[in-house]
Amino acid sequence: MNGLLAAVHYNTWILTTLLALPLAGVAVLALQSRAAAGADAAAKMEIARRTALALFVVEAALSVGLWWSLDYSSIEWQAAVTLPWIPAWGIHYKIGVDGIAVVLILLTTFLMPLTVLGSWTGIREKPFAFYAMLLLMTTGMLGVFVALDLALFYVFWELMLIPMYLIIGMWGGSRRVYASIKFFLFTMLGSLLMLVAILYVAFKTGGASGVPVFDYDLLASSAAYPAQAALWLFGAFFVAFAVKVPMWPLHTWLPDAHVEAPTGGSVVLASIMLKMGTFGFIRFALPLFPSAASDPAVRTVMVTLAVIGIVYGALVSMVQPDFKKLVAYSSVSHLGFVMLGLFAFTTQGMQGAVMVNLNHGISTGALFLLIGMLYERRHTRLFDEFGGIARVMPMYAVALSIVAFSSMGLPGTNGFVGEFLVLIGAFRTVPVATTIATTVVIIAAVYLLWMVQRVIYNPLARRENAVLHDLNWREVGLLVPLVIGIFWLGIYPAPILNRTHAAANRVIERVGGVPEVNPTELTVRQ
Repeated sequence: MNGLLAAVHYNTWILTTLLALPLAGVAVLALQSRAAAGADAAAKMEIARRTALALFVVEAALSVGLWWSLDYSSIEWQAAVTLPWIPAWGIHYKIGVDGIAVVLILLTTFLMPLTVLGSWTGIREKPFAFYAMLLLMTTGMLGVFVALDLALFYVFWELMLIPMYLIIGMWGGSRRVYASIKFFLFTMLGSLLMLVAILYVAFKTGGASGVPVFDYDLLASSAAYPAQAALWLFGAFFVAFAVKVPMWPLHTWLPDAHVEAPTGGSVVLASIMLKMGTFGFIRFALPLFPSAASDPAVRTVMVTLAVIGIVYGALVSMVQPDFKKLVAYSSVSHLGFVMLGLFAFTTQGMQGAVMVNLNHGISTGALFLLIGMLYERRHTRLFDEFGGIARVMPMYAVALSIVAFSSMGLPGTNGFVGEFLVLIGAFRTVPVATTIATTVVIIAAVYLLWMVQRVIYNPLARRENAVLHDLNWREVGLLVPLVIGIFWLGIYPAPILNRTHAAANRVIERVGGVPEVNPTELTVRQ
């Protein structure tokens, strides 16, 4: 495989192609929309969803080569491209990846075709516009993972905001306008603060030349700011990323956005967009401001907020009457484990955080798809409306049980590996916080098992539930890859851990943490 990829110079064009293909897809859908202006609604929906699915499948197929083509033992950027963009302002088109970025890129390209399949019958109004928004958002999300110029990064960061705002506002539920505006205001406020910080570091590094420096590597190598300035700069980046994570107490936009968003919007929001915040800490906040990030007071605050989020999200999930709200608040808890792993400043904690990111994307994405399938049949998400579903939807019951077990971290599923690594890595440096976080594993089991009981077990008391039909072949087809991922990552996570080890170590060394030698020393390029 490596020989074939090298023969076609895969690494020289793949990242740019992954960014450009969704944009080309937006243009294709726009042309199709104009050509199909006189067609009926069913024909428009069929054309739009088939085109979007084909584009995302091509995107996923092209991205798979990243699994083999890169040298994951290197700390250098892989598949890097640098071209002048606005040289007079010090802005370049500079992109590249490491093992952590590749894992999240592959998560994105893996989930987007499934998102289209999950929205197959749910999007009936303006289908061309909806799938165009998914494509545009894909370019923004992938751009965040590959950008190595802070101006370019900010463009991609903001590019994600508008499509999700429109998806919630145009295709959401009855309170979609409120939810979309709240989402926009929270994220925009954090982004503006980050923009001010980016401009400060760019002009500060540019110095007397008057030309700002946005190059990530130059900024990271010369990140010597006065202590007070470093704290303010880290704080500005913190707000932008913490809103996206979302960390307590900046999480309040998330439940509203999830409840009102259509199924596809909820899947992308939970499985990919929330990862932008945690990735932002890994790529930018920690390496650019290591002195502020490693300050004992800052670290204590971050760990405290992470633990509060873990406990709060789990406790609030226990009392939710709405299926989507339960999963939304559980995301606050799960992403708290990511932040705990990041600020443990150990390689195990960092790799555990990456694994939780990846596993949360798979498991929570699957949960939102399952919620959407049930909502299309019953047009409600209230637990009181269900019960006994396993008697009429056995395949659905099996799928929901497997995904719930993975979300609660049952050994043998993907959820266990990430949280276990986080807890091991964090216990070495913050044992009290880790002990508190560990107790939440029990709470997670309580609210997830109670959710399963209320939905698929209990008496089949409602007549509406007795006539529900089980999963069709499309629904089974989109769930099978997710279930395979749950067990693969739960039983054999070594390929992911080996591909992220060098990148995790680099960040840990940057903040003065506890780096570790990869114990397996596997050759991942074979």
